[in-house]
Amino acid sequence: MPSTANTAPAAAPVISLTDVGIRFRRNRRGRRNFKDLFAARSRRSRPGEFWALQHVSFTVHRGEAIGVVGRNGQGKSTLLKLVTGVVLPDEGVVHVTEGVAPLIEITGGFVDDLSVRDNVYLTAGLHGMTRKQVDARFNEIIEFAEIADFIDTPYKHLSSGMKVRIAFAVISRLEEPIILVDEVLAVGDKAFREKCYRRIEELLAGGRTLFIVSHNERDLRRFCTRALYLDKGTLVLDGPIQDVLVRYNAEYGIKPA
Repeated sequence: MPSTANTAPAAAPVISLTDVGIRFRRNRRGRRNFKDLFAARSRRSRPGEFWALQHVSFTVHRGEAIGVVGRNGQGKSTLLKLVTGVVLPDEGVVHVTEGVAPLIEITGGFVDDLSVRDNVYLTAGLHGMTRKQVDARFNEIIEFAEIADFIDTPYKHLSSGMKVRIAFAVISRLEEPIILVDEVLAVGDKAFREKCYRRIEELLAGGRTLFIVSHNERDLRRFCTRALYLDKGTLVLDGPIQDVLVRYNAEYGIKPA
Protein backbone atom coordinates (compact mmCIF):
# COMPACT_ATOMS: atom_id res chain seq x y z
CA MET A 1 0.00 0.00 0.00
CA PRO A 2 1.49 3.43 -0.93
CA SER A 3 2.80 5.55 1.90
CA THR A 4 0.61 8.46 2.95
CA ALA A 5 3.62 10.42 4.25
CA ASN A 6 4.21 13.91 2.93
CA THR A 7 6.28 13.48 -0.23
CA ALA A 8 6.36 17.13 -1.31
CA PRO A 9 9.61 17.92 -3.17
CA ALA A 10 12.33 19.81 -1.36
CA ALA A 11 12.54 23.54 -2.05
CA ALA A 12 14.70 24.47 -5.01
CA PRO A 13 18.09 26.01 -4.21
CA VAL A 14 18.40 29.80 -4.31
CA ILE A 15 22.02 29.56 -5.48
CA SER A 16 23.42 26.87 -7.73
CA LEU A 17 26.90 26.63 -9.27
CA THR A 18 27.64 23.82 -11.70
CA ASP A 19 31.24 23.12 -12.79
CA VAL A 20 32.03 26.83 -12.67
CA GLY A 21 35.38 28.28 -13.67
CA ILE A 22 36.71 31.78 -14.27
CA ARG A 23 40.13 32.94 -15.43
CA PHE A 24 41.97 36.23 -15.35
CA ARG A 25 45.09 37.75 -16.82
CA ARG A 26 48.04 38.33 -14.53
CA ASN A 27 48.92 41.49 -16.46
CA ARG A 28 46.05 44.02 -16.37
CA ARG A 29 47.28 45.55 -19.62
CA GLY A 30 46.75 42.23 -21.36
CA ARG A 31 43.04 42.51 -22.05
CA ARG A 32 41.22 39.92 -24.08
CA ASN A 33 40.45 40.93 -27.63
CA PHE A 34 37.17 40.56 -29.50
CA LYS A 35 38.17 37.17 -30.85
CA ASP A 36 38.82 35.92 -27.32
CA LEU A 37 35.21 36.53 -26.36
CA PHE A 38 34.08 33.78 -28.76
CA ALA A 39 36.71 31.40 -27.42
CA ALA A 40 36.00 32.17 -23.75
CA ARG A 41 34.78 28.66 -22.99
CA SER A 42 37.97 27.00 -24.13
CA ARG A 43 39.58 25.22 -21.18
CA ARG A 44 43.05 26.01 -22.52
CA SER A 45 44.61 29.04 -20.84
CA ARG A 46 46.38 31.61 -22.97
CA PRO A 47 49.81 32.91 -21.95
CA GLY A 48 49.54 35.13 -18.87
CA GLU A 49 46.15 33.74 -17.82
CA PHE A 50 45.29 31.73 -14.71
CA TRP A 51 42.18 30.02 -13.40
CA ALA A 52 40.94 31.88 -10.29
CA LEU A 53 38.26 29.20 -9.82
CA GLN A 54 37.68 25.94 -11.64
CA HIS A 55 35.26 22.97 -11.37
CA VAL A 56 33.30 24.56 -8.52
CA SER A 57 29.86 23.08 -7.86
CA PHE A 58 27.48 23.50 -4.93
CA THR A 59 23.92 24.54 -4.06
CA VAL A 60 22.53 26.79 -1.35
CA HIS A 61 18.99 26.75 0.02
CA ARG A 62 17.06 29.64 1.51
CA GLY A 63 18.04 30.46 5.09
CA GLU A 64 21.46 28.80 5.06
CA ALA A 65 24.42 30.61 6.63
CA ILE A 66 27.62 29.67 4.83
CA GLY A 67 31.21 30.64 5.58
CA VAL A 68 33.88 30.68 2.87
CA VAL A 69 37.38 29.84 4.10
CA GLY A 70 40.81 29.63 2.55
CA ARG A 71 44.06 31.51 2.38
CA ASN A 72 44.35 34.84 0.57
CA GLY A 73 44.25 34.55 -3.20
CA GLN A 74 42.35 31.25 -3.33
CA GLY A 75 39.21 32.59 -5.02
CA LYS A 76 36.93 33.48 -2.10
CA SER A 77 36.10 37.05 -3.16
CA THR A 78 35.84 35.97 -6.80
CA LEU A 79 33.25 33.40 -5.75
CA LEU A 80 31.10 36.11 -4.15
CA LYS A 81 31.41 38.27 -7.25
CA LEU A 82 30.16 35.39 -9.37
CA VAL A 83 27.12 35.01 -7.12
CA THR A 84 26.35 38.73 -7.39
CA GLY A 85 26.80 38.72 -11.17
CA VAL A 86 29.60 41.28 -11.02
CA VAL A 87 31.72 38.85 -13.06
CA LEU A 88 30.62 36.03 -15.36
CA PRO A 89 32.09 32.51 -15.50
CA ASP A 90 34.21 31.32 -18.41
CA GLU A 91 32.78 27.85 -17.95
CA GLY A 92 29.89 26.27 -16.10
CA VAL A 93 26.64 27.83 -14.90
CA VAL A 94 25.80 30.18 -12.03
CA HIS A 95 22.09 30.29 -11.21
CA VAL A 96 20.75 32.68 -8.55
CA THR A 97 16.98 32.87 -8.11
CA GLU A 98 16.69 35.62 -5.48
CA GLY A 99 18.00 39.16 -5.08
CA VAL A 100 21.46 39.73 -3.61
CA ALA A 101 22.66 42.49 -1.29
CA PRO A 102 26.46 42.48 -1.55
CA LEU A 103 29.03 44.02 0.77
CA ILE A 104 32.13 42.71 -0.95
CA GLU A 105 34.21 45.87 -1.22
CA ILE A 106 34.99 48.64 1.21
CA THR A 107 33.16 51.07 -1.09
CA GLY A 108 29.98 49.01 -1.03
CA GLY A 109 29.60 50.01 -4.68
CA PHE A 110 29.13 53.66 -3.72
CA VAL A 111 30.13 56.52 -6.04
CA ASP A 112 33.04 58.56 -4.73
CA ASP A 113 31.91 61.97 -5.96
CA LEU A 114 28.33 61.71 -4.71
CA SER A 115 27.34 62.69 -1.20
CA VAL A 116 26.46 60.11 1.43
CA ARG A 117 22.79 61.09 1.07
CA ASP A 118 22.80 60.64 -2.71
CA ASN A 119 24.62 57.32 -2.43
CA VAL A 120 22.03 55.99 -0.01
CA TYR A 121 19.19 56.79 -2.42
CA LEU A 122 21.12 55.55 -5.45
CA THR A 123 22.17 52.21 -3.96
CA ALA A 124 18.78 51.48 -2.41
CA GLY A 125 17.06 52.48 -5.66
CA LEU A 126 19.23 50.12 -7.69
CA HIS A 127 17.98 47.32 -5.44
CA GLY A 128 14.34 48.14 -6.11
CA MET A 129 13.45 50.46 -3.22
CA THR A 130 11.27 53.44 -4.03
CA ARG A 131 12.21 56.94 -2.91
CA LYS A 132 9.33 56.82 -0.41
CA GLN A 133 10.71 53.59 1.06
CA VAL A 134 14.18 55.09 1.37
CA ASP A 135 12.70 58.22 2.99
CA ALA A 136 11.12 55.99 5.64
CA ARG A 137 14.43 54.29 6.44
CA PHE A 138 16.90 57.10 5.83
CA ASN A 139 17.20 58.28 9.44
CA GLU A 140 17.50 54.70 10.65
CA ILE A 141 20.34 54.07 8.18
CA ILE A 142 22.23 57.22 9.17
CA GLU A 143 21.75 56.56 12.87
CA PHE A 144 23.06 53.01 12.50
CA ALA A 145 26.11 54.28 10.61
CA GLU A 146 26.74 57.01 13.21
CA ILE A 147 27.61 59.62 10.59
CA ALA A 148 24.82 62.20 10.94
CA ASP A 149 27.29 65.07 10.55
CA PHE A 150 28.51 63.80 7.18
CA ILE A 151 25.37 63.07 5.15
CA ASP A 152 26.13 65.81 2.63
CA THR A 153 29.86 65.06 2.47
CA PRO A 154 31.23 63.46 -0.71
CA TYR A 155 31.71 59.77 -0.08
CA LYS A 156 35.38 59.93 -1.13
CA HIS A 157 36.17 62.19 1.83
CA LEU A 158 35.03 59.65 4.43
CA SER A 159 37.51 57.52 6.32
CA SER A 160 37.65 53.80 5.52
CA GLY A 161 35.81 53.03 8.74
CA MET A 162 33.03 55.51 7.94
CA LYS A 163 32.67 54.03 4.46
CA VAL A 164 32.15 50.59 5.93
CA ARG A 165 29.59 51.96 8.38
CA ILE A 166 27.36 53.57 5.79
CA ALA A 167 27.78 50.73 3.28
CA PHE A 168 26.75 48.10 5.82
CA ALA A 169 23.91 50.28 7.12
CA VAL A 170 22.43 50.49 3.62
CA ILE A 171 23.07 46.93 2.48
CA SER A 172 21.61 45.45 5.67
CA ARG A 173 18.39 47.46 5.22
CA LEU A 174 17.70 46.21 1.71
CA GLU A 175 14.92 43.71 1.11
CA GLU A 176 17.17 41.32 -0.82
CA PRO A 177 16.90 37.73 0.51
CA ILE A 178 20.62 36.92 0.07
CA ILE A 179 23.35 38.83 1.96
CA LEU A 180 27.02 38.58 0.94
CA VAL A 181 29.69 39.92 3.30
CA ASP A 182 33.42 39.91 2.54
CA GLU A 183 36.27 40.79 4.90
CA VAL A 184 35.33 44.49 4.82
CA LEU A 185 33.92 44.48 8.35
CA ALA A 186 37.43 43.93 9.67
CA VAL A 187 38.05 47.62 8.91
CA GLY A 188 35.49 48.88 11.42
CA ASP A 189 36.09 49.38 15.12
CA LYS A 190 35.20 46.62 17.58
CA ALA A 191 32.03 48.27 18.90
CA PHE A 192 30.64 48.83 15.41
CA ARG A 193 31.53 45.31 14.30
CA GLU A 194 29.53 43.93 17.21
CA LYS A 195 26.56 46.08 16.17
CA CYS A 196 26.87 44.71 12.63
CA TYR A 197 27.02 41.17 13.94
CA ARG A 198 23.82 41.66 15.92
CA ARG A 199 22.19 42.96 12.75
CA ILE A 200 23.37 39.89 10.84
CA GLU A 201 21.83 37.68 13.50
CA GLU A 202 18.53 39.56 13.08
CA LEU A 203 18.64 38.97 9.33
CA LEU A 204 19.34 35.26 9.80
CA ALA A 205 16.49 34.98 12.30
CA GLY A 206 14.26 36.51 9.61
CA GLY A 207 15.13 33.75 7.15
CA ARG A 208 17.78 35.52 5.06
CA THR A 209 20.53 33.56 3.35
CA LEU A 210 24.11 34.53 4.29
CA PHE A 211 27.48 34.11 2.61
CA ILE A 212 30.38 35.42 4.68
CA VAL A 213 34.10 35.42 3.91
CA SER A 214 36.22 35.74 7.02
CA HIS A 215 39.55 34.67 8.51
CA ASN A 216 38.03 35.02 11.97
CA GLU A 217 37.08 31.55 13.17
CA ARG A 218 34.94 32.88 16.01
CA ASP A 219 32.83 34.88 13.55
CA LEU A 220 32.37 31.87 11.30
CA ARG A 221 31.27 29.69 14.20
CA ARG A 222 28.95 32.41 15.43
CA PHE A 223 26.94 32.67 12.23
CA CYS A 224 27.52 29.64 10.04
CA THR A 225 26.37 26.05 10.07
CA ARG A 226 28.13 25.17 6.82
CA ALA A 227 31.37 26.17 5.11
CA LEU A 228 33.10 26.01 1.74
CA TYR A 229 36.87 25.52 1.79
CA LEU A 230 38.65 26.89 -1.29
CA ASP A 231 42.26 26.11 -2.13
CA LYS A 232 44.04 27.01 -5.36
CA GLY A 233 40.72 27.90 -6.94
CA THR A 234 39.06 24.56 -6.29
CA LEU A 235 36.41 23.55 -3.77
CA VAL A 236 38.28 21.22 -1.43
CA LEU A 237 35.49 20.62 1.07
CA ASP A 238 31.82 21.53 1.49
CA GLY A 239 30.38 20.49 4.83
CA PRO A 240 29.45 21.38 8.41
CA ILE A 241 31.37 24.41 9.69
CA GLN A 242 33.13 22.37 12.40
CA ASP A 243 34.41 19.74 9.95
CA VAL A 244 35.65 22.32 7.47
CA LEU A 245 37.49 24.38 10.09
CA VAL A 246 39.16 21.28 11.55
CA ARG A 247 40.38 20.29 8.07
CA TYR A 248 41.55 23.80 7.21
CA ASN A 249 43.35 24.32 10.54
CA ALA A 250 45.05 20.92 10.31
CA GLU A 251 46.35 21.49 6.79
CA TYR A 252 47.96 24.81 7.65
CA GLY A 253 48.93 24.20 11.25
CA ILE A 254 46.51 26.82 12.54
CA LYS A 255 45.70 26.72 16.23
CA PRO A 256 41.88 26.60 16.64
CA ALA A 257 40.28 29.75 18.08
